[in-house]
Amino acid sequence: MHRRWLILGVLFLARTAMGFQYQTIGSIAPSLIRDLHIGFTQIGTLIGLYHISGVFLSLPGGLIIQRVGDKRLCAGSLAAMAAGGALVAWSDSYALAFAGRLVSGMGGILFNLVLSKMTADWFARREIVLAMAVILSTWPLGIALGLFCQPRIAEAFGWRLVPLLSAACCVVSLLLVAAFYRVPPPETADHAPSGVPARGLGLPPGRIIAPVIVAGVMWGAFNSGLVGYFSFVPVLLAERGGMTLANAGAMTSLALWVGMLSIPFGGSIAQWIGRPGVTVALFSGAAALALASIAGGAPPLLACLAFGLAIGPPPGVITSLPTRILLPAQRAAGFGVFYTCHFLLQASGPAITGWVRDVAGSAAAVDFAAALFVVPLPLLLVFGWLSRRAGRGDIRSSEAP
Repeated sequence: MHRRWLILGVLFLARTAMGFQYQTIGSIAPSLIRDLHIGFTQIGTLIGLYHISGVFLSLPGGLIIQRVGDKRLCAGSLAAMAAGGALVAWSDSYALAFAGRLVSGMGGILFNLVLSKMTADWFARREIVLAMAVILSTWPLGIALGLFCQPRIAEAFGWRLVPLLSAACCVVSLLLVAAFYRVPPPETADHAPSGVPARGLGLPPGRIIAPVIVAGVMWGAFNSGLVGYFSFVPVLLAERGGMTLANAGAMTSLALWVGMLSIPFGGSIAQWIGRPGVTVALFSGAAALALASIAGGAPPLLACLAFGLAIGPPPGVITSLPTRILLPAQRAAGFGVFYTCHFLLQASGPAITGWVRDVAGSAAAVDFAAALFVVPLPLLLVFGWLSRRAGRGDIRSSEAP
C-alpha cells in the first residue's frame, strides 16, 4: 500500500516536470522572437510542436509499451524530453529550436501514454478515480509553476536557462522513476478479462469509432483553448501596460492554480449533477465567456479566477466519453483514435492562434482561444446522436452503457 502511494508521488513529480517543460516556449517567447528573428506564428508552432507527434504515435503507442516495457519506456521518454530541452537551450536558429521541441515532444507523448498505464496498473479497482485525478492535476501545476517562475528566471539569468532547467527536471524525474518504480504484484494489477483483443491496430467499426472521433475533437479544442489562454494572455496583459511580462505570467497562472483543485473536484461535481452533457456545456461556455472578458478589458484577477473555476468540471467528463462507446476489447485502438484527434487539434491550435496574433493582435488571439471552448457545445449533440445510433447510450444520462 505504501509502495503504490510512493510511486504515485514519483509519477506526480514526473508529469509536473512535463507541464513545466511544455510552458517554456510561451514563457520565453519575447526573447525567442528577438534572438531567433521569428514571429508569433513560429512561437505558436513551437508550442504546438510538443504534441504534434501524438498524431502518429498515439495509435502504435500501446504496441511500443508492450515491446519495450513500462519502466524502460518511461525512462527513455524522460531522457528524450531532457535531450530536447537541452537542444532548445543551445539553439541559435529556429530550425534547431524546432528540432529540440520535436524531440522533447515525442518523449512527452510516449511518457504520457506509459504513465497512464503505470498509474492504472497500480491503482486498478482501488482508488483509481482519485489516482487519475491526482495525475490529471499535474499538468496545470507544471504550467502554473512555469508561468510564475520562468519569466523571472529568463529576466535574471537569460532565456536559455529556462529550457535547460526543464531538462534538468526531466533528468531528476528519470532518476526517481529508476529508483522507486516497480512492476505491481499480480494481485494489484487489473487482470480482469477484457474480451478478445484486436489484431494489430485493428479499429472498431465505423459506427463505433465515429463518436470517439467527435469526443477527441472536443478534447483537442478544449485543450487548444487552454493553451491559448496561458500562451497569449500574459502577452496581452503586458502589452496593455502597468504589468511586466513576469507579473502578467504570474497573474495568468492564478487560473491554473485554481484548476489544480477545480479539475479533480470538478469530476465530483459532474457526478453529483448527473448530467454530463449539461456539465460540459455549462462550464465550457463559462470558460469561453471568462476568456473573452479578458480580451475585452475585464479586471484580469477576477477573470482569471473565473476561468480557473470553469475549466474544472469538463475534462473528466470529456475524457470519459470514449468509455461510453468502446467495449473493453476496443479500448486500446479506440483511445488511440481519440488521442490522435486530440493531439492533431492541440498541435495545430497554437499555430493558428499565433497567426491570429500576428494578423490582428493579442486581443484577437485571446478571443480566438475563447471561441475554441465553444466548439464542444454543438459537438455534444453530434456525439449524443452518434452514440445512440451505435446503441451505446445517451450523453444526457450519468450512467455509461
